[in-house]
Amino acid sequence: MTTDHTATGGHTAGPAPEPRHAPPEPALELLVHGVGGTTPQEMLESTWTTRVTGDGTASIHRRADDLAERPWDDDDPQREAYCWSGLTSGNGARALWLLLLPFMIVNLAHWMRPTAPGGARHAQDVHAVLVRLVALTLTVLFTAGACAVALDLIAWQCAGSEACARRTSWLEPLSGDSWWAQPGRRLAVAAALPVALTALLWWLSHRTWSSYESASPPVRPRPDGGERAALSLPGFWYGRRSVARLRATHTAAALFTVTTALLLATAPFDQSGRGSAALDATGRALLVLTVLGWGVVLVQQILHGRTEQEPDERPDPPMTRTLPWGAVALLAVVVLHTAWSRPRWTSGGRLPAGGGTFPSLMILQGFLVVGLALTAYWLHRHTPRRERGALLGLGGPAVAMLACGIGGVFTGGVADRVADWLDPSAAPGEEGATITGPPVVLSWEAAVIPALLAVVLVLAVAAAVRTRRLAARLAPGVRSGYPDESCAPLRERSARIAASVARARLTDSAPALVGWIAGSCLLLGLVVVGGSLTGESPAELVQGAPALVTAVTDISQVLGSWLMGIGVVVLLAVGRRAYADSGARRTVGILWDVGTFWPRAAHPFAPPCYAERAVPDLSWRMGTYIDATAGRLIISGHSQGSVLAAAAVWQLDAATRSRIALLTHGSPLERLYGRWFPAYFGPTALRSLHQDVPCWRNLWRATDPIGGPVLVLGGPGMAPVDRGPLSDPLFYGRNLLRPLPEPVLGHGDYPEDPAFAEERSALFRRLLRGQAAAPIALPGQAAPATGRKARRTDAGGGA
Repeated sequence: MTTDHTATGGHTAGPAPEPRHAPPEPALELLVHGVGGTTPQEMLESTWTTRVTGDGTASIHRRADDLAERPWDDDDPQREAYCWSGLTSGNGARALWLLLLPFMIVNLAHWMRPTAPGGARHAQDVHAVLVRLVALTLTVLFTAGACAVALDLIAWQCAGSEACARRTSWLEPLSGDSWWAQPGRRLAVAAALPVALTALLWWLSHRTWSSYESASPPVRPRPDGGERAALSLPGFWYGRRSVARLRATHTAAALFTVTTALLLATAPFDQSGRGSAALDATGRALLVLTVLGWGVVLVQQILHGRTEQEPDERPDPPMTRTLPWGAVALLAVVVLHTAWSRPRWTSGGRLPAGGGTFPSLMILQGFLVVGLALTAYWLHRHTPRRERGALLGLGGPAVAMLACGIGGVFTGGVADRVADWLDPSAAPGEEGATITGPPVVLSWEAAVIPALLAVVLVLAVAAAVRTRRLAARLAPGVRSGYPDESCAPLRERSARIAASVARARLTDSAPALVGWIAGSCLLLGLVVVGGSLTGESPAELVQGAPALVTAVTDISQVLGSWLMGIGVVVLLAVGRRAYADSGARRTVGILWDVGTFWPRAAHPFAPPCYAERAVPDLSWRMGTYIDATAGRLIISGHSQGSVLAAAAVWQLDAATRSRIALLTHGSPLERLYGRWFPAYFGPTALRSLHQDVPCWRNLWRATDPIGGPVLVLGGPGMAPVDRGPLSDPLFYGRNLLRPLPEPVLGHGDYPEDPAFAEERSALFRRLLRGQAAAPIALPGQAAPATGRKARRTDAGGGA
């Protein structure tokens, strides 16, 4: 046998080595659910799942038979499911959070400011200060409402009336000839109720603060230079110290409200000459100290601010730490001063100086909201046209007005119901009534409730008529959206699909509806303040008027009083059902989840921000998975989950983002967040997100009332984001494979559409075809130079 040899330098060349192929990279789809949540089993389409990391509140799961890392499979990719519904739902006791609804709404106003870049920094600061002051008035309003119930209705009026106290047996120790029967001592005991309310609000805020705002900041700060989107700042989702400072100020304000109420109650008697000169002088000194305390609270609110460039770990100033304790000490002295013996003091009518509190608060809130509207409109006018948000930039003032209105209804409803409970024999103020009743302004609030409901009813009817007309106009063109089908048009089928599209478009009318309702609240608030200044209730004021006017006024006052009280009860019942029933939660959950998505920047007693836990969870998981496996990841977010996914991706550094694709479906990123929060999700911010994550696709349907296009056009070398509207239902008529009519899916079941799997596979191919990803250090290797500090990687947090 002859063998050919090729000699080179005395060596014989052997056969060429076979090429070595790198093993396929592991890849993962990370699922993030939307409003209402779902189980890991439903998300992963598997009966057997296991928790990879997390706790009972929020956790990440995988299928039990899919724990080992593996490469991408278009038909059956490896999946993880992030379940965060425990952050916003739970047992029925969480329905009590709905009583904090005004606090949540006013907190939204902080984030609704227009963009106005550049030299508008001072106007933005003014906007934030005005929102914080409106939020402070709501804390004062709630505490003043508790004082009206406890100090005025119970301790002053009912306990001071023999007939009322006899009917209410638990008040007998505070009436008659007992030691506690003096008005001052009754007031001192009753002050425990508003103080207990303040303690409850503080405890709820502290408890949720330790569970939500105290989560670890996102894992890897971005080294990118230049102007950055606000949600990419490393301190945006870490409000531990900021909320603590706000909580201290609002707690002190609530305690100062109780202190002021007690001092104003004793002052008329002490200054009349019938009381002790020493008590009068002490009361005046305590009032001066209280005014100084209010001044400190005001300064604290004006100077307060969020630091988002870095996680805020600044220690609290000494004044912030000592302010609540100073308020507690001052209140203790004032309670002792109030309880001091005043033998000749008797109670009758309403509590002295209490009637002017609520009108003064309403006037102050009106001025603050108008100032906020002027500031917001100025910012709106200085914002480029393409960056402007909804409602001429007045979204923040509108929701602040709604927060004040809802707060007034809450306090008025509770006070009216307590007054009826204490004296069920007659309406307060009527002949035969044993108590005078709550402040006059609350009667005026009740009287305008039917008028406000009439406005809402007119708007609802107008929206229904408009929807019906739009559906009739769309119905003839529905069949043309299915050109590949051969069935004939079906009138009923087309009408049903067109109605779904028309109802979905109601969402786009929300700014006009909110504007009309907020404007009505402002005008009716002026009527309430003007009427209350007369010192008479509506029924008393119209005595002697024509019978029709008297009848309408009486009906409005009585009906409004009942509606305010019933409204509070219904709200609690709906909230409890929403937390217990996933179907009911999906109905009302979107507004709640939008409200609690944002950090507590204006009001510390608002429901907690779940994103301050969820965003760090997601950013940690994406970063540790890529560090541990050097693989690729597609994060797939539905509805509110798409907002969390976008916020989490924004927090990652460029090396990690280069291995991540974003798939959103049913997403409110532009339709809700972009319009109402333009400074954070406006066109500039969404374009920034697209530049950060070029591999991004968004699926939407015309029948979806929540999700929509994000309207980000692809730039040079960048693909467009949106695909839609998708066909819904998938088929117009029946066929061999689908013998039954397909349902209209609307906001749900996007993975059922073949487009979902197509876009997911295409995103993964684009990840592989894109520019070479930055190197990622595997466990045990040195971290590559990526412009950031090396980090320890917990491999156990990976797979």
